[in-house]
Amino acid sequence: MHIDKILLDIVAIEHGFQHILDRAEKIFSTHSKEQCFELTLELFKHEAYQARMLATTILGRLATTNNDALHFLKEQVSTDENWCVQEMLAKAVDEVCKHRGYEVSLPLIEEWLNDNNPNVIRAVTEGLRIWTSRPFFKENPSVAIALIAKHKGSESEFLRKSVGNALRDISKKHSELIRQEVQQWDLSNPRILFTYKLAAKLLN
Repeated sequence: MHIDKILLDIVAIEHGFQHILDRAEKIFSTHSKEQCFELTLELFKHEAYQARMLATTILGRLATTNNDALHFLKEQVSTDENWCVQEMLAKAVDEVCKHRGYEVSLPLIEEWLNDNNPNVIRAVTEGLRIWTSRPFFKENPSVAIALIAKHKGSESEFLRKSVGNALRDISKKHSELIRQEVQQWDLSNPRILFTYKLAAKLLN
């Protein structure tokens, strides 16, 4: 597998995700899982963020059945400072939950949501959007709201923005549930107020 050729194709494109997803699919379909995992370790060392985006995407596919890949996503990818890589991490988490089943994945979801790293938490809050369009959460919107809202006062604005937007998404179909949730919030806390303005944006 020629990493230089792979990088030549993807590094030239600076915007968007589709070319990364397409390349990951091609690699995943033409190489063994062992080869793919080895490739991700090499790609993730690369200074080009597109290489790390590709590594993250492939890891998301591998992590549906490989806990070593899942651990790498949580412990290594989450520390990457590039926001595009963090977007791919969010997509990877949803890939894992979709494959394993969202209800079955509840312990994993809760584990990530209880992490100390805001990027790990955001991978879930962002990755599962729109939460109530996902199986299980579609029938249990209150569970989704409770899981997301616990981070309304996070120190990380990056995370709070994701939390507020995720709750706003849910308000489109479950406005009363979101209203009941945000009515309990302490809006004298500026962090919570920040999240509230996003979450309650569509409420009358």
